[in-house]
Order: sequence, then structure tokens, then C-alpha cells
Amino acid sequence: MRFAYLVFFENMDDSQLVVSETDIETVEDIIALTPGLTSANLYTPETAQDLFNPQEEAPVFGLQLHFDELSALEDAMAPSGHLHALAAPGVLSSIQGAKATQQAMYVRHFPVDDATLDIARNGNPCSYVVHYPGPAQDLNVWMHYYIAHHPQVMRQFPGIRGIEILSRLDWTGFLPWERANHMQRNRVMFDSGAALTAALQSPARIAMREDFKSFPPFEGGNAHFPMATKIVAPQSA
Repeated sequence: MRFAYLVFFENMDDSQLVVSETDIETVEDIIALTPGLTSANLYTPETAQDLFNPQEEAPVFGLQLHFDELSALEDAMAPSGHLHALAAPGVLSSIQGAKATQQAMYVRHFPVDDATLDIARNGNPCSYVVHYPGPAQDLNVWMHYYIAHHPQVMRQFPGIRGIEILSRLDWTGFLPWERANHMQRNRVMFDSGAALTAALQSPARIAMREDFKSFPPFEGGNAHFPMATKIVAPQSA
């Protein structure tokens, strides 16, 4: 899972769109048959309370599709690629009018003490999705510091099940959505929204805040979204 294709849909102009279960099921069926897919996450808004950041308006829906090779990701979005089915008329009709942005990124995975998920017991996990639009004053310095320090602090969160840092890259794709060019995104995963809240209220969150104060200079701020995460496994056509 070295590469990820991400799409996020956001409400515009004070709209309050909510993605329907029917649309989620349709998207899941399309994504599961994507050639070269290793796994995928479907994101819907969740609630969690952080010690420092207020609750932000989350995207109404999001996708994160994983591939082992960039070529497989690009094939899925080629002019006749499989993922064009996502933009077909009638698909995602419940959030028609939402702003869609897309980006392909390189994924770095970092260790946690226990990555075991018990979905049968706890339901779908909860991801804390973080966006850094940038730019950094010096992206090389920024990335070196962040990768060398911040995941080690993230690992201290109680109950953490996964850590990802995603970096931008050049990619080809022909889906009809606006391209984002965030310098970085992160994702940490927990058993539930309640487990994420417990982590965000823990001493590890204070340690994260202290490390944040040492970040190399950057602009653009950041955004934090708790997202319920449905994990989709690939299927044979």
C-alpha cells in the first residue's frame, strides 16, 4: 500500500448534504472491483473532542484507495480507467453539488504497538484525517523533521491502530474533479470515535502539541477531521 488516491467531497455555500447509504454501497461496489487495488477506506463524518482544536466541518464523504504501484493507480484513472464509473451520472447523487477534490500521494506507514482491529465487536474504526495544504518554507526540512519526530509521538496515543503520513507526488489521472496539491496529509486510526476522543484527551496529545511548536516554518495551517472509516477489500471481477 505505497500509493493512495484520495477524493474528498465538501459542502459549499452553507449546504448540508449528507451522503446516502445507497450511494455509499454503489461506490463500495465500484471500488472493490478496481484492478490493482489493495484496500480502500470510505470516510463519513464522525465526532471527537480534542484538547486543543475545535470541531471543524468535516467533508461529507471521502475515499482513500491504496495501490502497491503508482502505475496501477494511474491505470485506474486513465481516460478509460475503471474509476471513471465514480463520476458517472446518478452515482453520488445525494451529494450532487458538493465540491470534490482529488490527489494521489505516496504513503509512509509507521509502526504502532497493536494494530489489531475488532470490527465485529467495535464496528467500523475512526480515522483522524489531517490536511496540511502548505507551503512549507523549506519542504525538505519540513518533511525530514516531521517524519523523524511526529510519528514517534503519535505512537504514544492510547489505543492507536495505525499511522500514515502521505506526501504529494506527480501523477496522471482524468477524473473530472479539481486537483488538490497538499504538501502533506496524515491519518491515525482508532477503534471508534470514543477511542479517538480518549486519545485526544490523553497526555500524548499534550506531547503532540509540544512537538508542533518545534515544526519548521510553514503556511496554510492544517485541518483535522474525525471520519468513520469503512474498510473495503478488493474483489475479483
